[in-house]
Amino acid sequence: MAPALSRSLYTSPLTSVPFTPTSSPRNQPRLSLVRSAFLPRGGGLRTGVSSSWNLEKRCNRFAVKCDAAVAEKETAEEGSGEKFEYQAEVSRLLDLIVHSLYSHKEVFLRELVSNASDALDKLRFLSVTEPALLGDGGDLEIRIKPDPDNGTITITDTGIGMTKEELIDCLGTIAQSGTSKFLKALKENKDLGADNGLIGQFGVGFYSAFLVAEKVVVSTKSPKSDKQYIWESVADSSSYVIREETDPENFLRRGTQITLYLREDDKYEFAESTRIKNLVKNYSQFVGFPIYTWQEKSRTVEVEEEEPAKEGEEEGEPKKKKTTKTEKYWDWELANETKPLWMRNSKEVTKEEYNEFYKKAFNEFLDPLAHTHFTTEGEVEFRSILYIPGMGPLNNEDVTNPKTKNIRLHVKRVFISDDFDGELFPRYLSFVKGVVDSNDLPLNVSREILQESRIVRIMRKRLIRKTFDMIQEISESENKEDYKKFWENFGKFIKLGCIEDTGNHKRITPLLRFYTSKNEEELTSLDEYIENMGENQKAIYYLATDSLKSAKSAPFLEKLIQKDIEVLYLVEPIDEVAIQNLQTYKEKKFVDISKEDLEFGDEDEVKDREAKQEFNLLCDWMKQQLGEKVAKVQVSNRLSSSPCVLVSGKFGWSANMERLMKAQALGDTSSLEFMRGRRILEINPDHPIIKDLNAACKNAPESSEATRVVDLLFDTAIISSGFTPDSPAELGNKIYEMMAMAVGGRWGRVEEEVAEEGSTSVDQGDDTKDGEAEVIEPSEVRAESDPWQD
Repeated sequence: MAPALSRSLYTSPLTSVPFTPTSSPRNQPRLSLVRSAFLPRGGGLRTGVSSSWNLEKRCNRFAVKCDAAVAEKETAEEGSGEKFEYQAEVSRLLDLIVHSLYSHKEVFLRELVSNASDALDKLRFLSVTEPALLGDGGDLEIRIKPDPDNGTITITDTGIGMTKEELIDCLGTIAQSGTSKFLKALKENKDLGADNGLIGQFGVGFYSAFLVAEKVVVSTKSPKSDKQYIWESVADSSSYVIREETDPENFLRRGTQITLYLREDDKYEFAESTRIKNLVKNYSQFVGFPIYTWQEKSRTVEVEEEEPAKEGEEEGEPKKKKTTKTEKYWDWELANETKPLWMRNSKEVTKEEYNEFYKKAFNEFLDPLAHTHFTTEGEVEFRSILYIPGMGPLNNEDVTNPKTKNIRLHVKRVFISDDFDGELFPRYLSFVKGVVDSNDLPLNVSREILQESRIVRIMRKRLIRKTFDMIQEISESENKEDYKKFWENFGKFIKLGCIEDTGNHKRITPLLRFYTSKNEEELTSLDEYIENMGENQKAIYYLATDSLKSAKSAPFLEKLIQKDIEVLYLVEPIDEVAIQNLQTYKEKKFVDISKEDLEFGDEDEVKDREAKQEFNLLCDWMKQQLGEKVAKVQVSNRLSSSPCVLVSGKFGWSANMERLMKAQALGDTSSLEFMRGRRILEINPDHPIIKDLNAACKNAPESSEATRVVDLLFDTAIISSGFTPDSPAELGNKIYEMMAMAVGGRWGRVEEEVAEEGSTSVDQGDDTKDGEAEVIEPSEVRAESDPWQD
């Protein structure tokens, strides 16, 4: 016990325990016991460390203090270890930067053009206070010249250039950004107005050149220096060379020229002029400086050619005729003609400009249905233009595909990515196209991946809200055809939002449109439905079927139409699931009229109770005949002309949902029995068939014909209620049997058969016995009230 206490005291130099006054002699032994228990015994302290133990009284408590612990702490502080710098294998580090950060080789051009743009921006800013820096260096521009013969790409800018010291500092130091240092200097000088266009952040973009190049040569001339320097390095090397340029033919007036000597595998792809132009248009189309690419062009020229002499003509002075021919030549072509429209004030941009930008940016040929242009400030600052296309996706797979590449993310006008998986827009709004540009997005070093963060969530919320505002404007516009066109193309997407985005139900629900029992030609909104509701109506009624035609003829509607109650027709597969996820709208519940316990709000309880009492015996008898096919049989309050209908339980699938789930390619058949719920047969007490069955139940409950009628009635109710019969062939045989009983012997068939039988018996002789009774087929016996009587 003692060594353990010693160790704990050694760790904590001051330990306190309760103290009692020592005036009484009886307390002296206790004090000595405390001393002996807490003071270390022989060997308790380390050798070489002087120690002393003191017993102090503090506020009616005593403290045991170890001076050795304090002394050892001071000794440890004095003897701190050596400090070392991290070491790195430069060639391995460069390989990781180049081949691990970037997903696609083509981004090298984006990074180098962004560097050139930053150099031009720096020169433009510094020239405000030092105009001499511009000199005679020419316009601020970027030129890119591929050379397929030599396998090189040359990128030239007329920016600020670099001195020898800056070459060592910027290109010789990995992960040190010259742009970041420039911005830091601006902030220290409290001049923040010039950093808006600068792109660089991490100091590794330049090394992306080694994605495609085996050697990189940088020639640069700064207006601050009289000399021009060349920086040269090869891939997989840990060193570089800097030398002074001495060849007058290679002198630059100002700026930087980067020459990439492409690898063998990349020469055929990236040394091709069209490929370079397309990369510039994709990634750097909205850079603020003109970018020229070296392109092959063609032109028609007029030339004179000697006309050959015809046969028989004397040879004389040759005749010449003028013809035209196409010749090819190389020249510079502006690659970024389209200007970043989102950077302008929305009040200054016309509708035609918005439409033209949309067609160029997204390769569309139809004008958009609507657009919104906005700037968001506050925690997150970004600019955006969003469009609703003029036509929906042709492929149904695009409805459920969140990666549609419809949102183009830019950072400081440089394209970053269009490959998102729901970070900026949910799946149900994936049809929206647009551009989002921000200066301070949380990107990874490769600037290809948008990192999940609070800023991204805020951006997502604002983009979604602006999209809903845009759609709401279409729905409220005077031109109803616009929203009709929108709903035909993108209605499924909005309904998908009811399922996937519960947080935006208030924005989604007013946009929904359905056909109804009162308006089968035009779509109706839920707001219009509620306006048309009667005073006693407490719910929004709907019926889900596979088509508008089957909805109009469904037996569930009979009493509701009679009471002038409007019913929504859900005729698309997604409709029922969407409505079930909404549950209520403006404090009105959604009620499926194909399920049990349907209430209209104006029921006559006395009449219903009397009908139920009168037909209770019939309901029990029919339930006994049908067995486990139905959960129960009850009197219906929704029928007026049909004899019966089959309804679903409150918590099971409806007939429409059961049909959809059976059609699923990867559906689980084992769950069908569990989820389809119970079936309830409701009968119409006013229908003649039900009245006859009621009489049969009372007078002839064992009648086989009555049982057959009940079975056929149930099978017919299955079909008319939208369910699928378990055995269609068996149902067909029952119908054929009933048809044979109804039409057998009609239209003179029996008389013809009797005549044929009579002639046959005369030919064969009279073999019949005297006194034999005549056989009459049952079909010949006709009642007086037979409707088929001639």
